[in-house]
Amino acid sequence: MASGPARRTVLGAAFLGAVAALTPGTAARAGDRPAKGAATARAATAPAIPAIPATWTVRPFGLGDVTLGAGVFADKRRLMLDFARGYDENRLVQVFRANAGLDTGGAVAPGGWEGLDGEANGNLRGHFTGHFLSMLAQAYAGTGDKTYAEKIRTMVGALHDVREALRGDPAVLGVPGRFPGSTAASNVRGSYRYVDLPRDVLGGAAKFTFAAWVRPEHADDWARVLDFGDDTTRYLYLAARNAKGHPRFAITTSGAGGEQALDGKAALPVGEWSHLAVTLADGTGILYVDGVEVARNTAMSLSPAALGTLRDHWLGRSHYAGDPVFAGAFDEVHLWDRALAPAAIAELRQRPAAGTTAGAGNLAAYTFDETTGGTFADSSGRARHATLRRTWGGPSHPGFLAAYPETQFIALESMTSSDYTVVWAPYYTAHKILRGLLDAHLATGDARALDLAEGMCDWMHSRLSALPRATLQRMWALFSSGEFGGIVEAVCDLHALSGNPRHLALARLFDLDKLIDSCAAGKDVLSGLHANQHIPIFTGLLRLYDETGERRYLDAARNFWEMVVPPRMYAIGGTSDREFWGERGAVASTLGDVNAETCCAYNMLKLSRMLFFHEQRPQYMDYYERTLHNQILGSKQDTADAEKPLVTYFIGLAPGHVRDYTPKAGTTCCEGTGMESATKYQDSVYFAKAAADGSRGALYVNLHMPSKLTWAEHGVTVTQTTGYPYEQGTTLTVHGRAADFDLRLRVPSWSAGGFTVKLNGRTVQGDSRPGGYFSVARTWRDGDTVRVSVPFRLRTEPAPDDPHVQTLFYGPVALAARDARKDLLRLGLYRNAALSGDLLPTFTPVPGKPLHPTLDGIAFGPFAEGTEDPTHVYFRRHEPRVVFGGLDSGVANPARPDGRTLLDEVWSAAPFRDKGALVAHVQTTTKEYVTGGLLSPADRTAVIGTARRATYVD
Repeated sequence: MASGPARRTVLGAAFLGAVAALTPGTAARAGDRPAKGAATARAATAPAIPAIPATWTVRPFGLGDVTLGAGVFADKRRLMLDFARGYDENRLVQVFRANAGLDTGGAVAPGGWEGLDGEANGNLRGHFTGHFLSMLAQAYAGTGDKTYAEKIRTMVGALHDVREALRGDPAVLGVPGRFPGSTAASNVRGSYRYVDLPRDVLGGAAKFTFAAWVRPEHADDWARVLDFGDDTTRYLYLAARNAKGHPRFAITTSGAGGEQALDGKAALPVGEWSHLAVTLADGTGILYVDGVEVARNTAMSLSPAALGTLRDHWLGRSHYAGDPVFAGAFDEVHLWDRALAPAAIAELRQRPAAGTTAGAGNLAAYTFDETTGGTFADSSGRARHATLRRTWGGPSHPGFLAAYPETQFIALESMTSSDYTVVWAPYYTAHKILRGLLDAHLATGDARALDLAEGMCDWMHSRLSALPRATLQRMWALFSSGEFGGIVEAVCDLHALSGNPRHLALARLFDLDKLIDSCAAGKDVLSGLHANQHIPIFTGLLRLYDETGERRYLDAARNFWEMVVPPRMYAIGGTSDREFWGERGAVASTLGDVNAETCCAYNMLKLSRMLFFHEQRPQYMDYYERTLHNQILGSKQDTADAEKPLVTYFIGLAPGHVRDYTPKAGTTCCEGTGMESATKYQDSVYFAKAAADGSRGALYVNLHMPSKLTWAEHGVTVTQTTGYPYEQGTTLTVHGRAADFDLRLRVPSWSAGGFTVKLNGRTVQGDSRPGGYFSVARTWRDGDTVRVSVPFRLRTEPAPDDPHVQTLFYGPVALAARDARKDLLRLGLYRNAALSGDLLPTFTPVPGKPLHPTLDGIAFGPFAEGTEDPTHVYFRRHEPRVVFGGLDSGVANPARPDGRTLLDEVWSAAPFRDKGALVAHVQTTTKEYVTGGLLSPADRTAVIGTARRATYVD
């Protein structure tokens, strides 16, 4: 396959399967992407777009090509757009700036998973930033609102600054010091930086005084002000907080158990300056806080001299690996080879040491007046200058970019079992950042974003290409720690832009061979696997198939999809129970409060969409409609919020479950994908098929959604006007120049007759079988109008493992009961069934509230509505007596050994052309039940008579 610029061309449409974020007028020639040397430019407005893969037989349109019209999707999107517009983007880059030791400008990290205090020590921080970038890119693409572009540029600029800072040695972050006109050195929380003093700083002193001004930024127990030692056996330290939150000084030659210590009586205030001092001489140690003695120990037999020459002399870092790095500011750090008197200690509170009777420390003295560089001058006259360092050293490659040190990536390489408190999916987080940068580049043309993305991939290749294949296989098979999300898809998308063979090689380093080979062979190995860890793997495999032509990638993805849909699918389209997959068909047996992780639905839609690019199998778009109209819409709360996207993590399907739109501590993976979902609802409404080999091109209309398509290639617009799903159909109007193409209209698999198409008022003949596409081929002219009618029927879908546990559907809409009871509701639905088989006549409509019928006092409504009502997606079907048209025959409804009842068999033959056809079928079916000993002749007569007397809706 050719590489480099020759592979790139302008489409003005979707970049592969991603955001397609170009707005009108931003497309460029293939060679217009700035060279790497120009990467610091603010933005390039003309990103190059790679050619659609030759393996795709249809292509998507860009979000900017499809304008979303008024309706439920626009309403949900508006809530997310408002959140995106109002949320301070500087909060999203706070953890990145902190990791690089940069000024965070007072920004507060979002918290939850996106902060140091989140789950597993914040080991996933940075992921939400990537999602936010993708959301902004999609928002800009879909609306053209430059507010989103400016936010993107701010974030990309910050990330560019972060990478530049990480590439160099750490530099001081100067802040106002304790005294007027002075400067202090600050360590932002999350920067993992400390000050390294020379080995001879204590000079063999038998007596000493240490004094410092400190301003803690956070209440971290065991964060060190100083720690001089070799290891966790021989050391002395001063901690800002002990286990009780009070200052502590200790010295030992035999580890923690042998510490001779001084403990304060109160906590140091966070965000305020405090003066700490320790004196040690002749067996007595004294701890001072703000010039006042707070602890005295007269039995301290150890001195610095007793420790001998120590290896490390640190400010802000502990020898205990689990202790936090000191977050805050240092000023006026001094060491003397004598014990200062209390009056001298008190004087240090009033003025800098150099101006006191004690003078500057005669062992070492640091005033931290530096505002640049990473060296702190010693003003004691002994030239014991100190150096600012990172606890983790620094990146292994100049392309490294993350919100935490490279240590998680390093640790993963030797892990043999998962522990997310140590390593939590670092390549997953890298994927979110990479994807966000690619989307940002495509949305705004910012060359820095592309340069950052390329650098990340070069760094990952440098790490992973050095590892044995067996190590990679072990890593990727680890639950959680080895999760890498959709990184393969993103890397392949970058390769399509860069043409760099190293990037394609990187994508293949993520191959999890056992999983790929099993799925390619059609062997179902999903039971027990974490669902969302594995779904995006297969989207990546499709992109690898595009780039390499290797068939096993395509086969694996196709077969995998069929292992999930429908065998492991809930009625709303979601999958997973407690984030994992069970056995095929296990649905009713798994209903609980932690079903259907929302990320899984997001990723299954991406996979379905991309499979459709390769093979136009209608079931992919049937699934897309089901999941989009139910789980995806239903996962977004219908409420405005400036601080949270309000998206579910789990969709509990237990009876009476109330959806949680502020899950866990916030900024979870599902809130991240939820932000993306709500800003790209229109991405799969239309696909285009190019004309080839004398055949017409085609426009696929996959979803009924109010929208306007601008199809520049044909010089036409297609406007879809509909209230779907409140309206049972849609109208498409073509405007523009004459254009020759097939219009392919999806016929939903759930439609059971009555799907009709009219062109300019006249009925069009065609194949309207459910689960296919109805084609209208012609030369389209300005003003042509197509009316599509899709009659809905109220129907049920049984769970595969218990046919009596069912879900109600009206067209594409799952109707959920709104009821607080915690047991499955028992519902009978045949009592007024229509000759068409429609169960709707059994329900009572509510005037002015379409799709909100009631049954026996129970209210129902679309699952898509983001309410906090207790809901029942599933109910237990209960048809105890044979009833037709509201007439009770007085006969119990008999059932076969498999649970299928007489009424089930009667109505399975619907629709009936008339009442006579229904009665005839009742006669045949009841005869079989009599023959089988399940129904008496007398009861058969009663059932048939009731069927004859009843009145039915057509």
